Amino acid sequence: MANERETPAPDSAPHPRVLTGANVVLPTGTVRGGQVAVDGTRIADAAPAGAEVVDVTGHWLVPGFVDIHNHGGGGASFSGTAEQILTAIRTHREHGTTTLVASTVTDEMDLLVRQAGLLSELAEQGEIAGIHFEGPFISPCRKGAHSEALLRHPEPAEVRKLIDAARGHARMLTLAAELPGGIDSVRLLAEHGVIAAIGHTDATYEQTVEAIEAGATVATHLFNAMPALGHRTPGPVAALLEDERVTVELINDGTHLHPAALELAFHHAGADRVAFITDAMDAAGSGDGRYLLGPLEVEVSEGVARLVEGGSIAGSTLTLDRAFKRAVTVDGLSVEDTVKALSANPARLLGLSDRVGSLEPGKDADLVLLDADFAVKGVMRRGAWVVAPQPA
Repeated sequence: MANERETPAPDSAPHPRVLTGANVVLPTGTVRGGQVAVDGTRIADAAPAGAEVVDVTGHWLVPGFVDIHNHGGGGASFSGTAEQILTAIRTHREHGTTTLVASTVTDEMDLLVRQAGLLSELAEQGEIAGIHFEGPFISPCRKGAHSEALLRHPEPAEVRKLIDAARGHARMLTLAAELPGGIDSVRLLAEHGVIAAIGHTDATYEQTVEAIEAGATVATHLFNAMPALGHRTPGPVAALLEDERVTVELINDGTHLHPAALELAFHHAGADRVAFITDAMDAAGSGDGRYLLGPLEVEVSEGVARLVEGGSIAGSTLTLDRAFKRAVTVDGLSVEDTVKALSANPARLLGLSDRVGSLEPGKDADLVLLDADFAVKGVMRRGAWVVAPQPA
């Protein structure tokens, strides 16, 4: 989908501000006609001296969005050059994602190792919050938009290569734990502080339980690229939903999930265990056309991405502001629960809740300004406007 909103030039540097009059969503609930004070790059507990007052009456102020699963946007991929990666980051920031984990896609191991090095540099510069490796350790039965010829078993030595290449910035790795080496690799990831995510899997219920016991804590885009929930063979969906240690990713774009499936996930997992993700590919914020997802060609038509060969859904063109609006206006979720799924829960999962995920004094001044129809009107990251609100 094209980004039709013109983006004003961002701030050159943060400066003291007080945003007043909005519905401010806090961890304790929503404050009507509240205010948020910003001093430098942080949220302040009181208005700093000489602060600019910005009247945002009638709007919503929510924490910046946190996306833990994202492959690119703005016509650019996280598998590309540094310049292309920065283009993708900027695209998602303009839609409210102020904290982002860059996801790779299945490729040759040496190329993944090389890309991990580049992404690590950007993580060290504070541009991304880390790296998520999706593939190549996934099931050929549930490969989705991954090249089957490049898949491999999750042997711990191979998994360790990616961990080491990320230089401490590996945040998550998706694998099919039923494959040879899978359970041992889950243990390895847990030992190194890397989230083991179960996805693109053909595991049984019992195998999934074993993986969770070994340390897996995330369901990669629950329901998608895994066996359907069955009444005799419940498969991974039941195991991942029922365990309180597991956070479930959901792609809330209206294509990947029926609203009833989303409601089922929220009902059984609860609002504290859901993380909305984009699983975005290059076309997010860009438009229809032909793209590459790793080595595979993708056709995007009417905002839906599918492989040219085979027709499988190939990631999404979603941005998290659209996921927010859909959650509230279509799915009937409360704004407070939607904020949990877009900000607080993924921040906690990444171990970053001391800095991001909620509007509290001392945390990074990352926030999104939404109008009454939940359209983005302003985005602030670390005290500086990425998208500056326009005067009424």
